[in-house]
Amino acid sequence: MRPGRVRGLRLTLAGTLLALLAGCSAFDYAATPLPPATPSTTAAPAPATTPATCNNPTASYAADDPLPKPGDLPSGSTMAKIRARGRLIAGVSADTYLLGARDPLNGRIQGFDIDMVKAVAKAIFGDESKYQLRVITAADRIPLLQKGDIDIVARAMSITCDRWKQVAFSTEYYHAGQTILVRRGDKATSLADLAGKRVCAPSGTSSLTQLRARAPKAIAVESDSHTGCLVLFQQGQVDAITGDDTVLAGLAAQDPYAVVPDQKPFTDEPYGLGINADHVDLVRFVNARLAQMRSDGEWTTIYNRWLAGPLGPAPAPPRAVYGRAR
Repeated sequence: MRPGRVRGLRLTLAGTLLALLAGCSAFDYAATPLPPATPSTTAAPAPATTPATCNNPTASYAADDPLPKPGDLPSGSTMAKIRARGRLIAGVSADTYLLGARDPLNGRIQGFDIDMVKAVAKAIFGDESKYQLRVITAADRIPLLQKGDIDIVARAMSITCDRWKQVAFSTEYYHAGQTILVRRGDKATSLADLAGKRVCAPSGTSSLTQLRARAPKAIAVESDSHTGCLVLFQQGQVDAITGDDTVLAGLAAQDPYAVVPDQKPFTDEPYGLGINADHVDLVRFVNARLAQMRSDGEWTTIYNRWLAGPLGPAPAPPRAVYGRAR
């Protein structure tokens, strides 16, 4: 096939992907309809419950023991209020393949992160379908939690000390690491090899921060999402994309001309479920649910469903770390 026809085919595939993502905007989630994507918002002030120190960002609040049953939630608790509302509201991605992406055939958002939402909903309601997904950007995550517009964020959100100053986190539910995606045949294997090249990362992400810190001679290009970066990559407007290995594996699966070099990630990205800093009771409840999933094999089942194909056999679930004081 001539190069011009190959380039045309790649652009057509990118356009088709965007059309599918944009064209499916409302589908039923067992009586919890999916709202439209949320526009970016301005960050609210940090809450008064900001922890004074952060020696280990993955340390969270001790889990409830035992995990309360749906019918025995403490009166007045955040969980009881969510149950009275009738649905758990979660901020998620709709275009991060494998983690949270819309199925072009049925329009439902699915993936590893979405199964985390289902697990929390089941613990609160006894029914994993009692959730509402709110499609947000990475930059929306903290402002919407602070405003109370959503209960949790399940959107490949790395736990960091800086973010603990603004929101709270569950214990780590997945351990990722940042790496790069390049064109097949490119000799670059790390950010250090991308000096002078245009590298895309989404706005408001730790990936963008690491790109600027670790590769100051690279030309940082921002997009609203990794899917947006993929379109720029396919159009020839950027030379590489940087992000978590989970995310880039999903992008490479959608483009036969893209590859993630077989190198160890250069950062540690512990994913946690983001929660409003004032809702410590919900953090403890979610931590108890995650502990249950680690011990009974549910976490491994979810990993195998979404990530075993591109990333290999399931590792041991991330270990829970407790010790954070309110």
